[in-house]
Amino acid sequence: MIVRTLDDVKGTDREVRAPTWTSRRLLLAKDGMGFSMHDTVLHAGHTTEMCYLHHLEAVYCIEGEGEIRVLPDGPGTPIRPGTLYALDGHERHEVRADRDLRMVCVFNPPVTGAEVHGADGAYPPAATEEAVRTTRSTTTR
Repeated sequence: MIVRTLDDVKGTDREVRAPTWTSRRLLLAKDGMGFSMHDTVLHAGHTTEMCYLHHLEAVYCIEGEGEIRVLPDGPGTPIRPGTLYALDGHERHEVRADRDLRMVCVFNPPVTGAEVHGADGAYPPAATEEAVRTTRSTTTR
């Protein structure tokens, strides 16, 4: 069983910061769950463009206010606590945070935690299952 708190993750290599967001990676590929789960804050006053070409993502808002828009010309959809969106078609999208948006994000396949958004807004393809097993077997919980 894995038990981990947000405080366990803060200030470690599982807390990743970018100019427009901070992501705390609660579960990663090396945890062996088949998905990763992140507690992410999109910072107020910013818009972040993303496109996950190699991952599916589901996002559930637990705090804040903003809007998601599929690019290039999709209509904006409000985001507030209780809103879920799932990017099931690898959509290029942008999220605007009017107030800090705190989101629970789930990725399939799971991310390793070291990914950064490329120029295309995407994370690179997921590690192979063998690499995940090897990483997991050498990592203590």
